[in-house]
Amino acid sequence: MILLRSLLFNVAFNLWTALMCFALLWMLLLPRERMIRVVVWYLRTVAWMERVIVGIRYEVRGREHLPRSGSYILAAKHQSAWETMKLHLLVEDPAVVLKRELMRIPIWGWYAAKARMIPVDRGARGRAIASLTRNATPVRDEGRPIVIFPQGTRVAPGDYRPYRVGVGVLYETLEIPIVPMALNAGLYWPRRSFLKRPGTVVVEFLPPIPAGLPRAEAMRLLEERLEEATDRIVVAAGGPPTPRPPAAAPAAALATSEP
Repeated sequence: MILLRSLLFNVAFNLWTALMCFALLWMLLLPRERMIRVVVWYLRTVAWMERVIVGIRYEVRGREHLPRSGSYILAAKHQSAWETMKLHLLVEDPAVVLKRELMRIPIWGWYAAKARMIPVDRGARGRAIASLTRNATPVRDEGRPIVIFPQGTRVAPGDYRPYRVGVGVLYETLEIPIVPMALNAGLYWPRRSFLKRPGTVVVEFLPPIPAGLPRAEAMRLLEERLEEATDRIVVAAGGPPTPRPPAAAPAAALATSEP
């Protein structure tokens, strides 16, 4: 049954997404704010397909921890494609930090550019960090949340990857709080997997890390709180705990070469 439902969903999702990419090209002529409303509608249709075809629902906890005004860094766990398609449903008008190469993808990249995402030049550390802070500063000034995946890539539940320097640089440079976002989406929509499993994805916003702390302290608190919360909701849903290395991980992240 899971195989059949996954097949049906994957076919429906890919056909619907391809159709919308072309059918909604006219949105690129709209003001950005109006285009975002249509994007939110599309993402709601995907959530409906997940719920009806596969049986994936989601529950959001801790909304009271989201700042009511002003920009902040949303440091989110990244376990699968699921959360990338929920960000606009979870917070208001987010700007996601992503590789500049993604902006060059025909059609998809046009939408990302119109939505004013935050592209980063990958490669040499200096160039990557400079592009990150340069492109994130106008977003901060607009009061929009800035979404970054602190580990820099998708990490399956139960696996560990060190936290990278980018989130610490943004925190120190932009002088705004960090809101950690834990989740367990990888249990139901595993990365690089055809199969999708029914269940309830839990998304949990944690109390903000206030602006103004030393970067190393902020990184330590972020990793400690985000890993603990993620383990809690993953294990509660029957997933594996994440073995972590000795407490050198946050300090190592400060020396990582890419954001």
